[in-house]
Amino acid sequence: MARGRVREIREEAGPRERENGAPADYKPRMKVMYEQELRARLKEELGLSTVMDVPRLQKITLNMGVGEAKTDAKALDAAIGELTTIAGQRAQVRRARKSVAQFKIREGMPIGARVTLRGARMYEFLDRLVSIALPRIRDFRGLNPRSLDGRGNFSLGIAEQIIFPEINYDDIQQVRGLDVAITTTAKTDDQALALLRGLGLPFAEREQP
Repeated sequence: MARGRVREIREEAGPRERENGAPADYKPRMKVMYEQELRARLKEELGLSTVMDVPRLQKITLNMGVGEAKTDAKALDAAIGELTTIAGQRAQVRRARKSVAQFKIREGMPIGARVTLRGARMYEFLDRLVSIALPRIRDFRGLNPRSLDGRGNFSLGIAEQIIFPEINYDDIQQVRGLDVAITTTAKTDDQALALLRGLGLPFAEREQP
């Protein structure tokens, strides 16, 4: 294709935009805070040589199990729809990796829904989780630091999807839980804890020995 034609197509297309309609230079407020404030602070607090060594978010994975998925396609579709609404990105069917005879599960059988968030959507979801969803949990006493996995990653279970304001209680078939796995580049749990606390995750204080 001639260069002139390529230029014409680009001009017709207009400014590049993200899928959700935001401009290409859009940055979620949590990412802006990390880049402009938190990253430098963590470098000093953690005694790191350069900002390149500072831990950062890598991805967030949401999983919603649907025990009846193998026999009830509507339940699976509902879970996919709800997880898509919560994440702001299309969720996919999660299938069993291996057969489990005692649960009558065969390899490849649908068992739930999953979505992996990166980039702007990752920060947007975490911001909503911290600012809106977690405060709606009854008798919430903070996240457990022991849920860090020893490699700088953190997982939490959410008992009810209705803590997310995007979910209308009157529209759901049943209350379901979901798991949230936060993957970071931290080399230790202490680094990950400093990062996640800096981003606003409300951890409970660690128990004294």
